[in-house]
Amino acid sequence: MVVVDPGEPTGMYHWENDQEDFLVLAGKAILIIEGEERPLRQWDFVHCPPGTRHAFVGAGTGPCTILNIGAREHVDESCHGGAYTVDEAALRYGASVAEETNDARVAYQRFPASEPMRYQDGWLPD
Repeated sequence: MVVVDPGEPTGMYHWENDQEDFLVLAGKAILIIEGEERPLRQWDFVHCPPGTRHAFVGAGTGPCTILNIGAREHVDESCHGGAYTVDEAALRYGASVAEETNDARVAYQRFPASEPMRYQDGWLPD
């Protein structure tokens, strides 16, 4: 599960050899998928078959909570058998690498390391 503020990407634009599913639990987001932007809101569901290029960016006026579910059959040091790719739409939101790579350390080098945290009241609707 990930919680992002408006304008904040959940990750870098990428594709994987494994499928992924996403459910917006609260708030709004922009999905960038195969180079196109799509608005998302609470309870929208997104299925990404293997090889689907995608990224999410928080939108609206408050935090967005997204549940991520995916197969991890091809887990390794790369992008789960995929790559982080360059995309114009994702670049506008700070969610794209400048140069294609399959190394997550390179793709996320400008971000601080993520840390687990406890649930906070207000993240999910009553």
